[in-house]
Amino acid sequence: MATEHPKVLLVEDEPAQREVLSYNLQSEGFDVVTAAEGEEAMMLVDEEMPDIIVLDWMLPGISGIEICRRLKSRAETRAIPVLMLSARSEEVDRVRGLETGADDYVVKPYSVLELMARVRTQLRRVRPSTVGLQLEYEDIVLDSETHRVTRSDQPLKLGPTEFRLLSTFMEKPGRVWSREQLLDRVWGRDIYVDSRTVDVHVGRLRKALCVHGGEDPVRTVRGAGYALG
Repeated sequence: MATEHPKVLLVEDEPAQREVLSYNLQSEGFDVVTAAEGEEAMMLVDEEMPDIIVLDWMLPGISGIEICRRLKSRAETRAIPVLMLSARSEEVDRVRGLETGADDYVVKPYSVLELMARVRTQLRRVRPSTVGLQLEYEDIVLDSETHRVTRSDQPLKLGPTEFRLLSTFMEKPGRVWSREQLLDRVWGRDIYVDSRTVDVHVGRLRKALCVHGGEDPVRTVRGAGYALG
């Protein structure tokens, strides 16, 4: 079954630290992908498109600060939150990390509980449905905790796949999602589903959204995919 769990890329070269953090993140319900050095991290960002990156400053090869700079200079990865881990507690280092584009900066040794809270804070900003928040777009309201959707205060009946599709669209209105990106986000990377299945479920979602009237808010972008609005 596909998962809605947010995906964390953890980049940490110390095996013991990596194992502890990976275990704790998975216990909190995150899907975790790990890398031990910079080149591998950059490759995994493109392959996995994580929701958030937990990045150690000191890495073999490309440093964490350089990875952060590269990610924030590329349009396709700029919006991914980067939480930087560092043993450098000096204010000048913290400022440098944030100026490079890190969204948060945690000094070692840190409390795992505090780190988890900071990860959730960053996710709340970019993927609100994963932390139980209500999403709104025009007259559509989606409550990710109760799994209820209304349009103009009228309840809508959506299947689980249509619900995940809609929450993905509502997290980033206007963003064009390719069929492959939707398959990854809604069905999961490990599930083999034909890309035409996306079209079928988008069709069902459109029907459900317009059951009480109103314009179809889902836009087909020829040769690219789908967008909300």
